[in-house]
Amino acid sequence: MLRNVTLASMALALGAMLGQVSADDGDQELLATAQQLFKPLPADFATPQRMLTAEKVALGRQLFFEPRASLDGTMSCAACHQASLYGTDGIPKSFGVQNRAIPRNAATVLNTAGQFVQHFGGNRQDVEEQAMRALLSPLAYGNPDYATAMAHLKAIPGYAPLFAAAFPGTADPITAENWATAIGAYERTLVSAGAFDRYLGGDTAALPPQARRGLGTFIATGCAGCHNGALVGGTMFQRFGITTDYWTETHSTAIDKGRFVDTKNDADLYLFKVAPLRNITRTPPYFHDGSVATLPEAVRVMAKTQLGKDLEAADIADIIAFLDSLTGEIPQHFREAPILPPGSFVALPVK
Repeated sequence: MLRNVTLASMALALGAMLGQVSADDGDQELLATAQQLFKPLPADFATPQRMLTAEKVALGRQLFFEPRASLDGTMSCAACHQASLYGTDGIPKSFGVQNRAIPRNAATVLNTAGQFVQHFGGNRQDVEEQAMRALLSPLAYGNPDYATAMAHLKAIPGYAPLFAAAFPGTADPITAENWATAIGAYERTLVSAGAFDRYLGGDTAALPPQARRGLGTFIATGCAGCHNGALVGGTMFQRFGITTDYWTETHSTAIDKGRFVDTKNDADLYLFKVAPLRNITRTPPYFHDGSVATLPEAVRVMAKTQLGKDLEAADIADIIAFLDSLTGEIPQHFREAPILPPGSFVALPVK
């Protein structure tokens, strides 16, 4: 928590400094401030523990789009994370296998591997764990066990050589662990850099004047206290509703208790992962329950519930201009779905 408080204090202090510089120095001062609070996106999200190989990424791309590993042959990662909708599905709450309702909004898969945890409640440590556990989730892939899920894949002959190439030297490479590793490897390549990254690299002209003004307002208002780093968020948990109950502003039809749902710890009540703001102008509706349809309203709600501030319409418009600079380029390998190995879905008896 000390790190979070320090970041929030720094954001407010640096925001105050912006109001004290001359117009001539303002752009450079703003850039220097931004470079302390934010970072450009990396080329990928590989780590020493999760190194990427071309074979794992290629297999993971196939599996990301593959529905035949699900209980009824209809569900894939791409079902909820569509390139045409910037890695989301565009609806408040998603539907999984057999059209079962999922209780929370499907956040974008773009840049998701760079977050400190996965899901709004942080109940998945990384994209590999998310992919692994999705196979057995009754709301996602719906399989009764991992053996059933892998039997679906083993019934498709084309997957055997792909798994063997990605995981050489193993007698039976088609395992749930390897499924998760491969999908994770692919998701770690889903990086969408854009204008804001060029700006952080020193190109102040990459952001138009209104966007730069909005960046200054974003910092001075206190938004960067939680929304910072390379993803402009995704680095901490925070209570949704610091100054007022969130549902009074979002008009949510149900009150989600956040991380408490998983931990049953009172300290986690209404605690959610701070959402990354990369591509935020392209990924409505907003919040964990998709309760807010438009970005101006989402910005207003955040200022009110988290900072106790009522923003003027002009300030909201400026902030949105800045947020639009966080829109990045969708990787071509995500824009175009791959041709999957031939084979029909094999229904297996449920134990």
